[in-house]
Amino acid sequence: MLIKIRNSSDLKDHDVTDLDDYYDRRSFIRSSFKYLTYGALANYGMMFNTSHASFDFTSAKKSTFSATEKLTSFESITSYNNFYELGSGKKDPKLNSHLLRTNPWTITVGGECNKPGTYNLEDFVNPHALEERIYRLRCVEAWSMVIPWLGIELSNVIKRFEPNSKAKFVQFESIYDPENLPGQKRRVLNWPYVEGLRIDEALNPLVILAVGLYGKDLPNQNGAPLRLVVPWKYGFKSIKSIVKIRFTNVQPKSAWNVSAPHEYGFYSNVNPNVDHPRWSQKRERRIGSFLKQKTQIFNGYAEEVAHLYKGMDLIKYF
Repeated sequence: MLIKIRNSSDLKDHDVTDLDDYYDRRSFIRSSFKYLTYGALANYGMMFNTSHASFDFTSAKKSTFSATEKLTSFESITSYNNFYELGSGKKDPKLNSHLLRTNPWTITVGGECNKPGTYNLEDFVNPHALEERIYRLRCVEAWSMVIPWLGIELSNVIKRFEPNSKAKFVQFESIYDPENLPGQKRRVLNWPYVEGLRIDEALNPLVILAVGLYGKDLPNQNGAPLRLVVPWKYGFKSIKSIVKIRFTNVQPKSAWNVSAPHEYGFYSNVNPNVDHPRWSQKRERRIGSFLKQKTQIFNGYAEEVAHLYKGMDLIKYF
C-alpha cells in the first residue's frame, strides 16, 4: 500500500475554528426560527405516514467486529446530523425528520445481476440475520462518533442477487422527493443523492445496511429506513434512505464527488495523511469529548481493509 505524506500546513489545530462550531453559528438564526415554528410543522407532518417496518432486534447477535470504545449518546447521534435532503444545518435533519415519508418503502435492485427485482422493506431485510455492529464514524468535517448500529451484512445481500462478471461497482441511490424534502428544493447537490463502492469493497464483511441503532428502529434523521454504513470511509459515503441498488461496470458518479471532485474523492477513505483542501484531517473531535484525538488510517480498520488498496496511490485515489 503506497501512502504519500504531504507537507503540514503552517496552521495548527488550535488556530482553526472547529468546523461543527462554524456550521452551527452559520445556521443559528435559521434554525432558531424553525424551532419557533416546530409545533406547526410537526402537526403538518402528521398528515404524512412516516412510520416504517419495525424489526425485532432482541435476537440480533453481537458482532466480533464491534469497537469497544465509549458510545456516543443517543441524543447526540440523533440530533447532530448531516442529511442535506432535510436541510444543511446540523439540527435541521431532526427538526424536519417528520417530512421524510418512509411507509410504504421499496428497494429496487437491478443492473448486472441475475436476480433483479423490487422489494418492500421487510422482504428485503428479513432473509438476513440482524447484527449489532458498534462502529466508529468519522465525518469528513473532522468530528467523529461511536454508534451501535443494527443491520445486515451487505455481502450477504449482494450474493443473494447474484451479480454477474460485469459487475465492477455497486451504486446506491437515495429517496428523491423534492415536494416534501426541503433540502431537495435547492440545488445544493445533484439530486437524488448517489454513492458507490467497488464490488470488492462492498463485499468486505465490515459493510452493513443499517435499519436501527441503540436497539431501536433507525430514526428518520439518521437515514431511515435503510442506510449504508462503511466504517473505514468518511461518513458521506454511508448513503441514507436507500431506494435503489444497481450493479454496474462503470464507476458511479457519487454526489459529493460530482459537486466538488477536488475536495471529495470517490474512495474517501479516512486518511490522516491526506488533508481536505480547507482543513487538516490529522485530528478529530469525538462528539461528547472536549479534547481532539489523532485520526487513524482507515478509521482504525486497516487490518480488515488495507489489502483492498494494495499498490494504490492513496493520495491520487483519495
